[in-house]
Amino acid sequence: MLTSEELKAIEDQLGAEELAIKKLKSYSCQITDPQLKNCCDQIVAQHKKHYDTLMGYLN
Repeated sequence: MLTSEELKAIEDQLGAEELAIKKLKSYSCQITDPQLKNCCDQIVAQHKKHYDTLMGYLN
């Protein structure tokens, strides 16, 4: 069972991961260099994994 402090920390981190995903997707749409675009897309995938891992703690 998670404490209220732990739940709050997870909620805060979920918000940070969502924001990172949104920003990087936006950057990726604006980038014309294929290597940089690929780099952004890879980082988005990493943040999605982080988000999914955190959600796993809530299930």
